[in-house]
Amino acid sequence: MAKKKGVKPIAQNKKARHDFFIEESIECGIELKGTEVKSMRQGKVNLKESYAMVKDGEIFVQGMHISPYEQGNIFNTDPLRPKRLLLHKSEIRKLGGQVQRQGYALVPLDVYLKDGRMKLNLGLCVGKHLHDKRASTAERDVKREMARMVRTNNRGE
Repeated sequence: MAKKKGVKPIAQNKKARHDFFIEESIECGIELKGTEVKSMRQGKVNLKESYAMVKDGEIFVQGMHISPYEQGNIFNTDPLRPKRLLLHKSEIRKLGGQVQRQGYALVPLDVYLKDGRMKLNLGLCVGKHLHDKRASTAERDVKREMARMVRTNNRGE
């Protein structure tokens, strides 16, 4: 069976985009067990409360919930086990330094299937304050209203 080319989105962390300013995003691989891959292909993954941390020169994602595979038996693993992310050593050192010195957070943004392999988009983020969230919401509402006005004006012509 030939592997499919292209990108297929699996899950997104919309809460992260609401709660953080995303400075930079990095694509990385995920070390998974077989039944976890099967479950993720079915879309049974939740990134809502997940975060990544650098530990002993490796990056692990914590709190990423992958539901157990229904047809799996003894091979199913703990849904909340820490999963190792696959990055080059220089990238890990760079991210670890920025998290320690500058107060950034590493937050998983989305998971997708790229050319038959599971990938995770990891964001280097800074937390938003309440007034920042309100400003983002107001800006989004203004853009939506302007788009609505443009559509109604174009219909009338």
